[in-house]
Amino acid sequence: MKVEKIFPEVNEIKDLEIRKKVIKIWEYAIEKGGWKDYPLDKIPFTLLIPTERNLVEHTRAVTRMAMAVAKERGDVNMDFIIAGGLLHDVAKLLEFGLENGKVVKSEYGKRIRHPVGGAMLAEKFDLPYQIAHIIAAHSKEGEFVTRIPEAVIIHHCDFIDFHIEKGKLQ
Repeated sequence: MKVEKIFPEVNEIKDLEIRKKVIKIWEYAIEKGGWKDYPLDKIPFTLLIPTERNLVEHTRAVTRMAMAVAKERGDVNMDFIIAGGLLHDVAKLLEFGLENGKVVKSEYGKRIRHPVGGAMLAEKFDLPYQIAHIIAAHSKEGEFVTRIPEAVIIHHCDFIDFHIEKGKLQ
């Protein structure tokens, strides 16, 4: 699997070190989560609601929405936005597992939610702490910290996508 092909937005990251690390984190999560031989576009982006929307679609949508907001604002770090968008759910590859051909919550995921796991991966690969913060703070865990502007954007774009998908069920 070529991360740059799955997530072409990664090529918009101007800082080459950050770009390389984002790619390495996806490769690591795919390997560690056991998804090497499983199509990423078959992994749902959430187990909270029934959905046809997959992790790749959701990740790209959140990233592109956040990039549009960041461009309009003009006062946030675009590399942090793109990296944070692409990585906000990367640890779902650890939080989820396969059982009898069905995507379910893994043992890891029962103990460590993806925002924490993703922030740990960002730290492991020595990304700037701001990117780890964006990942850690994009969900309910972010209610306990002061979000930087880039984290506010990713948080809201993530929930926009989730709530639109959830609204389709009603």
